[in-house]
Amino acid sequence: MEDLIINGKVVSPVETPLLIAGPCVLEDRDDALKVADACASAAEAAGFFYIFKSSYLKDNRSSVDAYTGPGLEQGLEILASIKRELSVPVLTDVHCRDEIDRVAGVCDVIQIPAFLSRQTRLIVAAAETGRILNLKKGQFLSPEDMGLAVEKARRGGAGGIMITERGTCFGYNNLVVDFTAFQRMRAFDVPVIFDATHSLQLPGGLGNRSGGRPECAHALSRAAVAAGCDGLFVETHFQPAACSCDAEVMLPLDRLQSLLEEAGQLYRTVRPFILRKGGGEGVGTAPEGSRDSCCTGSDAGRTAGKESERGA
Repeated sequence: MEDLIINGKVVSPVETPLLIAGPCVLEDRDDALKVADACASAAEAAGFFYIFKSSYLKDNRSSVDAYTGPGLEQGLEILASIKRELSVPVLTDVHCRDEIDRVAGVCDVIQIPAFLSRQTRLIVAAAETGRILNLKKGQFLSPEDMGLAVEKARRGGAGGIMITERGTCFGYNNLVVDFTAFQRMRAFDVPVIFDATHSLQLPGGLGNRSGGRPECAHALSRAAVAAGCDGLFVETHFQPAACSCDAEVMLPLDRLQSLLEEAGQLYRTVRPFILRKGGGEGVGTAPEGSRDSCCTGSDAGRTAGKESERGA
């Protein structure tokens, strides 16, 4: 796995876990700065490399009346000020190609939303900026399917690639996490991040908005680290209930430090096992026709390619 160059710093996800964290959507600049500062301190104390995350526009909302963010102009101004004042790298997501160049002028990492993870031209256009891409795994995709998204980003010239696991649809209004996904997606030789809050989302579960189970974030984060993730993605705020977006999903900021301390200790304990040749027990050639077995990079790529040829 190659090192990442983020905001001028060389980061090895093999040795240092990543933390992508911040409020779901930008609202008040001072509040966002306060959250970023607290996240940076918590990350440093627990041995994580920190990237601030928040959205200037959240297009995927349950209701037409839902808050979607301050918009491109104001949002990028806030992100730029956080990057400048705290000297932390920043990440935001894009929903259309027209805004990518503007975002790349401010952000160190560009995120492709989960529901857009199959959009070829969006991924390629974002990759052509040379920025690092964080590809959120679609709730409807298998781990192997993400190999196709990674290939799009690589061919586009991305300066680095990450995949973030954020749960899989399990019936209506619910998500579950398949922890074999971490081992399976490591075959693509990119950092695999675990989204500890969106994985606990209950999409549309409250009628006109989504619910969540942030009280389970510690448990799932520990499991993901043990399964081989290279970092955590956490949406957080010091007063989630007062936020206009994903209030029921975000982790209260005062719980972030303990989550990172637990995850950091476990990361250092299990890392020697994760980094063994092959990534751990059970990794080998997938049985022909199987899409559910842990497999090597070449097997994963061939499997994903066959699926693409079938038009799935």
